[in-house]
Amino acid sequence: MEETNQSVVTEFIFQGLCSSRELQILLLLPFSILYLMIMVGNLFVVILIIIDHHLHSPMYYLLANLSFIDFCLSSVITPKMITDLTKENKTISFGGCMSQILFAHCFAGGEMVLLVTMAYDRYVAICRPLHYTSIMDRQKCFWLVLISWITGFVHGISQLILILELPFCGPRVIDSFFCDIPLVMKLACMNTDTLRIIINIDSGVLAMICFIFLLVSYTYILLTVQIHSKDGSSKALSTCTSHIIVVVLFFGPIIFIYLWPVSITWVDKFLAVFYSVITPLLNPAIYTLRNRDIKNAIKKLINHR
Repeated sequence: MEETNQSVVTEFIFQGLCSSRELQILLLLPFSILYLMIMVGNLFVVILIIIDHHLHSPMYYLLANLSFIDFCLSSVITPKMITDLTKENKTISFGGCMSQILFAHCFAGGEMVLLVTMAYDRYVAICRPLHYTSIMDRQKCFWLVLISWITGFVHGISQLILILELPFCGPRVIDSFFCDIPLVMKLACMNTDTLRIIINIDSGVLAMICFIFLLVSYTYILLTVQIHSKDGSSKALSTCTSHIIVVVLFFGPIIFIYLWPVSITWVDKFLAVFYSVITPLLNPAIYTLRNRDIKNAIKKLINHR
Protein backbone atom coordinates (compact mmCIF):
# COMPACT_ATOMS: atom_id res chain seq x y z
CA MET A 1 0.00 0.00 0.00
CA GLU A 2 1.39 3.42 -0.96
CA GLU A 3 2.18 5.63 2.00
CA THR A 4 -0.08 8.62 2.58
CA ASN A 5 2.68 11.22 2.58
CA GLN A 6 4.09 9.95 -0.70
CA SER A 7 0.66 9.89 -2.39
CA VAL A 8 0.02 13.54 -1.43
CA VAL A 9 3.50 15.01 -2.01
CA THR A 10 5.72 13.17 -4.48
CA GLU A 11 8.40 15.85 -4.78
CA PHE A 12 9.73 19.00 -3.18
CA ILE A 13 10.92 22.21 -4.85
CA PHE A 14 14.18 23.91 -3.86
CA GLN A 15 14.52 27.69 -4.04
CA GLY A 16 18.27 27.18 -4.27
CA LEU A 17 21.20 29.28 -3.11
CA CYS A 18 19.77 32.53 -4.46
CA SER A 19 16.91 33.86 -6.54
CA SER A 20 19.03 35.58 -9.20
CA ARG A 21 19.37 33.46 -12.34
CA GLU A 22 22.51 35.35 -13.41
CA LEU A 23 24.19 34.75 -10.04
CA GLN A 24 23.35 31.05 -10.18
CA ILE A 25 25.08 30.72 -13.56
CA LEU A 26 28.03 32.67 -12.17
CA LEU A 27 28.31 30.26 -9.20
CA LEU A 28 28.22 27.14 -11.39
CA LEU A 29 31.92 27.09 -12.31
CA PRO A 30 33.33 27.95 -8.84
CA PHE A 31 31.25 25.29 -7.09
CA SER A 32 32.08 22.71 -9.78
CA ILE A 33 35.80 23.40 -9.29
CA LEU A 34 35.42 23.24 -5.49
CA TYR A 35 33.67 19.86 -5.65
CA LEU A 36 36.32 18.52 -8.02
CA MET A 37 38.97 19.65 -5.52
CA ILE A 38 37.05 17.94 -2.70
CA MET A 39 36.98 14.65 -4.62
CA VAL A 40 40.62 14.80 -5.69
CA GLY A 41 41.94 16.04 -2.34
CA ASN A 42 40.13 13.59 -0.07
CA LEU A 43 40.50 10.54 -2.31
CA PHE A 44 44.18 11.37 -2.81
CA VAL A 45 44.72 11.33 0.96
CA VAL A 46 42.94 7.96 1.22
CA ILE A 47 44.95 6.40 -1.63
CA LEU A 48 48.25 7.86 -0.40
CA ILE A 49 47.75 6.39 3.07
CA ILE A 50 46.84 3.00 1.57
CA ILE A 51 49.84 2.72 -0.77
CA ASP A 52 52.55 4.17 1.54
CA HIS A 53 53.46 1.63 4.22
CA HIS A 54 55.09 4.37 6.33
CA LEU A 55 51.59 5.76 6.87
CA HIS A 56 50.13 2.46 8.10
CA SER A 57 49.60 3.66 11.66
CA PRO A 58 46.42 4.33 13.69
CA MET A 59 46.63 8.12 13.23
CA TYR A 60 46.71 7.88 9.44
CA TYR A 61 44.16 5.07 9.37
CA LEU A 62 41.78 7.43 11.18
CA LEU A 63 42.75 10.28 8.86
CA ALA A 64 41.94 8.13 5.81
CA ASN A 65 38.50 7.41 7.25
CA LEU A 66 37.96 11.12 7.94
CA SER A 67 38.83 12.00 4.34
CA PHE A 68 36.48 9.31 3.05
CA ILE A 69 33.60 10.54 5.25
CA ASP A 70 34.23 14.14 4.13
CA PHE A 71 34.05 13.01 0.51
CA CYS A 72 30.79 11.12 1.16
CA LEU A 73 29.21 13.97 3.16
CA SER A 74 29.92 16.50 0.44
CA SER A 75 28.70 14.10 -2.28
CA VAL A 76 25.28 13.81 -0.61
CA ILE A 77 24.57 17.53 -1.06
CA THR A 78 26.99 19.26 -3.46
CA PRO A 79 26.36 17.47 -6.83
CA LYS A 80 22.60 18.10 -6.57
CA MET A 81 23.25 21.75 -5.68
CA ILE A 82 25.57 22.17 -8.68
CA THR A 83 23.16 20.59 -11.18
CA ASP A 84 20.30 22.71 -9.80
CA LEU A 85 22.28 25.87 -10.58
CA THR A 86 21.62 25.10 -14.27
CA LYS A 87 17.87 24.51 -13.76
CA GLU A 88 15.00 26.90 -13.36
CA ASN A 89 12.78 24.25 -11.76
CA LYS A 90 14.75 22.67 -8.91
CA THR A 91 12.88 19.57 -7.75
CA ILE A 92 13.73 16.49 -5.71
CA SER A 93 11.58 13.41 -5.23
CA PHE A 94 10.18 12.51 -1.84
CA GLY A 95 12.48 9.48 -1.72
CA GLY A 96 15.46 11.57 -2.80
CA CYS A 97 14.74 14.11 -0.07
CA MET A 98 14.50 11.42 2.61
CA SER A 99 17.73 9.84 1.29
CA GLN A 100 19.56 13.18 1.58
CA ILE A 101 18.42 13.50 5.19
CA LEU A 102 19.44 9.93 6.03
CA PHE A 103 22.92 9.97 4.48
CA ALA A 104 23.77 13.55 5.51
CA HIS A 105 23.07 12.72 9.16
CA CYS A 106 24.78 9.32 8.87
CA PHE A 107 28.04 10.83 7.65
CA ALA A 108 27.85 13.91 9.91
CA GLY A 109 27.17 11.78 13.00
CA GLY A 110 29.94 9.37 12.04
CA GLU A 111 32.41 12.23 11.57
CA MET A 112 31.62 13.62 15.04
CA VAL A 113 32.50 10.32 16.70
CA LEU A 114 35.53 9.80 14.44
CA LEU A 115 36.93 13.18 15.50
CA VAL A 116 36.55 12.06 19.13
CA THR A 117 38.42 8.86 18.25
CA MET A 118 41.21 10.92 16.68
CA ALA A 119 41.42 12.99 19.88
CA TYR A 120 41.73 9.76 21.91
CA ASP A 121 44.51 8.60 19.59
CA ARG A 122 46.41 11.86 20.13
CA TYR A 123 45.88 11.62 23.89
CA VAL A 124 47.44 8.16 24.01
CA ALA A 125 50.29 9.13 21.66
CA ILE A 126 51.25 12.29 23.56
CA CYS A 127 50.31 11.54 27.17
CA ARG A 128 51.09 7.80 27.24
CA PRO A 129 53.70 7.32 24.48
CA LEU A 130 55.30 4.19 26.00
CA HIS A 131 51.96 2.36 25.93
CA TYR A 132 50.79 3.69 22.55
CA THR A 133 51.43 0.57 20.48
CA SER A 134 49.73 -1.70 23.02
CA ILE A 135 46.71 0.57 23.55
CA MET A 136 46.12 1.64 19.94
CA ASP A 137 46.66 -1.70 18.25
CA ARG A 138 45.14 -2.53 14.87
CA GLN A 139 42.14 -4.37 16.31
CA LYS A 140 41.15 -1.56 18.69
CA CYS A 141 41.60 1.01 15.93
CA PHE A 142 39.30 -1.01 13.66
CA TRP A 143 36.62 -1.25 16.35
CA LEU A 144 36.79 2.46 17.15
CA VAL A 145 36.25 3.32 13.49
CA LEU A 146 33.43 0.76 13.25
CA ILE A 147 31.75 2.33 16.29
CA SER A 148 31.89 5.74 14.61
CA TRP A 149 30.21 4.36 11.47
CA ILE A 150 27.56 2.52 13.50
CA THR A 151 26.85 5.63 15.59
CA GLY A 152 26.44 7.69 12.43
CA PHE A 153 24.09 5.10 10.92
CA VAL A 154 21.95 4.92 14.07
CA HIS A 155 21.85 8.73 14.26
CA GLY A 156 20.77 9.01 10.61
CA ILE A 157 18.08 6.32 10.98
CA SER A 158 16.71 7.94 14.15
CA GLN A 159 16.39 11.30 12.37
CA LEU A 160 14.71 9.73 9.34
CA ILE A 161 12.20 7.73 11.40
CA LEU A 162 11.08 10.87 13.22
CA ILE A 163 10.05 12.68 10.02
CA LEU A 164 9.28 9.86 7.57
CA GLU A 165 5.64 9.49 8.61
CA LEU A 166 4.85 13.20 8.81
CA PRO A 167 1.85 14.17 6.64
CA PHE A 168 2.94 16.37 3.73
CA CYS A 169 0.06 17.86 1.78
CA GLY A 170 1.49 21.16 0.60
CA PRO A 171 3.13 23.62 0.29
CA ARG A 172 6.22 21.82 -0.97
CA VAL A 173 8.78 24.64 -1.45
CA ILE A 174 12.02 24.38 0.57
CA ASP A 175 13.95 27.64 0.88
CA SER A 176 17.34 25.96 0.58
CA PHE A 177 19.42 23.85 -1.81
CA PHE A 178 19.04 20.54 0.04
CA CYS A 179 16.60 18.75 2.36
CA ASP A 180 17.35 20.13 5.79
CA ILE A 181 15.16 18.66 8.54
CA PRO A 182 13.94 21.95 10.10
CA LEU A 183 12.86 23.25 6.68
CA VAL A 184 11.17 19.98 5.71
CA MET A 185 9.26 19.89 9.00
CA LYS A 186 7.82 23.34 8.26
CA LEU A 187 5.98 21.77 5.31
CA ALA A 188 4.20 19.14 7.42
CA CYS A 189 0.43 19.44 7.79
CA MET A 190 0.55 19.26 11.59
CA ASN A 191 2.10 20.95 14.59
CA THR A 192 5.74 19.86 14.81
CA ASP A 193 6.91 21.88 17.85
CA THR A 194 7.36 18.79 20.04
CA LEU A 195 9.01 16.85 17.22
CA ARG A 196 11.38 19.76 16.56
CA ILE A 197 12.50 19.70 20.19
CA ILE A 198 13.10 15.94 20.02
CA ILE A 199 15.14 16.24 16.81
CA ASN A 200 17.17 19.15 18.19
CA ILE A 201 17.89 17.13 21.31
CA ASP A 202 18.89 14.10 19.22
CA SER A 203 21.34 16.05 17.05
CA GLY A 204 22.29 18.75 19.55
CA VAL A 205 23.15 16.38 22.38
CA LEU A 206 25.37 14.23 20.15
CA ALA A 207 27.15 17.32 18.80
CA MET A 208 27.59 18.93 22.22
CA ILE A 209 28.82 15.74 23.92
CA CYS A 210 31.40 15.16 21.19
CA PHE A 211 32.46 18.81 21.15
CA ILE A 212 32.84 19.03 24.93
CA PHE A 213 34.80 15.76 24.98
CA LEU A 214 37.09 17.10 22.25
CA LEU A 215 37.55 20.41 24.02
CA VAL A 216 38.44 18.72 27.31
CA SER A 217 40.72 16.18 25.61
CA TYR A 218 42.85 18.65 23.68
CA THR A 219 43.03 21.03 26.65
CA TYR A 220 44.24 18.16 28.85
CA ILE A 221 46.79 17.07 26.23
CA LEU A 222 48.31 20.53 25.87
CA LEU A 223 48.35 21.25 29.60
CA THR A 224 49.91 17.87 30.42
CA VAL A 225 52.72 18.29 27.90
CA GLN A 226 53.36 21.89 28.92
CA ILE A 227 53.73 20.87 32.56
CA HIS A 228 56.06 17.94 31.91
CA SER A 229 58.11 19.21 29.01
CA LYS A 230 58.71 22.69 27.69
CA ASP A 231 60.35 21.31 24.57
CA GLY A 232 57.54 18.88 23.96
CA SER A 233 54.80 21.46 24.32
CA SER A 234 55.55 23.05 20.95
CA LYS A 235 55.64 19.64 19.31
CA ALA A 236 52.33 18.66 20.90
CA LEU A 237 50.81 21.97 19.86
CA SER A 238 51.98 21.43 16.29
CA THR A 239 50.58 17.88 16.30
CA CYS A 240 47.19 18.89 17.71
CA THR A 241 46.68 22.21 15.93
CA SER A 242 45.49 20.61 12.69
CA HIS A 243 43.04 18.43 14.63
CA ILE A 244 41.74 21.44 16.59
CA ILE A 245 41.25 23.48 13.40
CA VAL A 246 39.24 20.67 11.80
CA VAL A 247 37.11 20.29 14.95
CA VAL A 248 36.29 24.01 15.03
CA LEU A 249 35.50 24.10 11.29
CA PHE A 250 33.19 21.10 11.57
CA PHE A 251 31.42 21.74 14.87
CA GLY A 252 31.17 25.54 14.64
CA PRO A 253 28.38 25.69 12.02
CA ILE A 254 26.54 22.66 13.45
CA ILE A 255 26.44 24.00 17.02
CA PHE A 256 25.40 27.43 15.73
CA ILE A 257 22.49 25.91 13.75
CA TYR A 258 21.13 23.94 16.72
CA LEU A 259 21.74 26.48 19.50
CA TRP A 260 20.97 29.78 17.75
CA PRO A 261 17.29 30.53 18.47
CA VAL A 262 16.71 32.78 15.42
CA SER A 263 16.68 31.26 11.93
CA ILE A 264 18.03 33.63 9.26
CA THR A 265 17.75 32.16 5.76
CA TRP A 266 20.96 33.50 4.25
CA VAL A 267 22.95 32.57 7.39
CA ASP A 268 21.55 29.02 7.33
CA LYS A 269 22.46 28.69 3.65
CA PHE A 270 25.98 30.02 4.26
CA LEU A 271 26.53 27.56 7.14
CA ALA A 272 25.16 24.70 5.04
CA VAL A 273 27.61 25.56 2.25
CA PHE A 274 30.39 25.83 4.83
CA TYR A 275 30.03 22.33 6.30
CA SER A 276 29.10 20.61 3.00
CA VAL A 277 31.69 22.28 0.73
CA ILE A 278 34.28 24.39 2.58
CA THR A 279 35.10 22.03 5.48
CA PRO A 280 35.56 18.88 3.30
CA LEU A 281 37.75 21.00 1.02
CA LEU A 282 39.95 22.40 3.81
CA ASN A 283 40.43 19.17 5.79
CA PRO A 284 42.87 17.44 3.38
CA ALA A 285 44.72 20.73 2.85
CA ILE A 286 45.09 21.29 6.61
CA TYR A 287 46.47 17.80 7.21
CA THR A 288 48.77 17.68 4.18
CA LEU A 289 50.21 21.16 4.67
CA ARG A 290 50.88 20.69 8.41
CA ASN A 291 51.94 17.03 8.42
CA ARG A 292 55.57 16.18 7.67
CA ASP A 293 54.91 12.47 7.03
CA ILE A 294 52.18 13.22 4.49
CA LYS A 295 54.40 15.76 2.71
CA ASN A 296 57.29 13.26 2.61
CA ALA A 297 54.97 10.58 1.20
CA ILE A 298 53.84 12.99 -1.53
CA LYS A 299 57.49 13.82 -2.40
CA LYS A 300 58.33 10.11 -2.58
CA LEU A 301 55.35 9.48 -4.82
CA ILE A 302 56.36 12.33 -7.16
CA ASN A 303 60.03 11.26 -7.26
CA HIS A 304 59.08 7.64 -7.85
CA ARG A 305 57.15 8.65 -10.93
